[in-house]
Amino acid sequence: MTKCPECDADIDLDEDEVEEGEIVSCAECDVELEVTQIHPVHLIAISEDEDDDEDDEDDEEKEPKVADDADDDPGADDEEDEE
Repeated sequence: MTKCPECDADIDLDEDEVEEGEIVSCAECDVELEVTQIHPVHLIAISEDEDDDEDDEDDEEKEPKVADDADDDPGADDEEDEE
């Protein structure tokens, strides 16, 4: 038996029936909890803000970085045009 980290309600989880990383819900306060350890069972609350932050970080990594030639060397393109 473990307790909800948010509302301190008893949560009946069997160590043999849960896996690390599994998401469970508290019946009392409906918060989502992640199993971080199974012997003994340890839970942490998952906030929606953390999920949003992770999604934002993933989006930033996927977006290609585009170089702006105008800021690098303003005269470089002009020399090629004059030839």
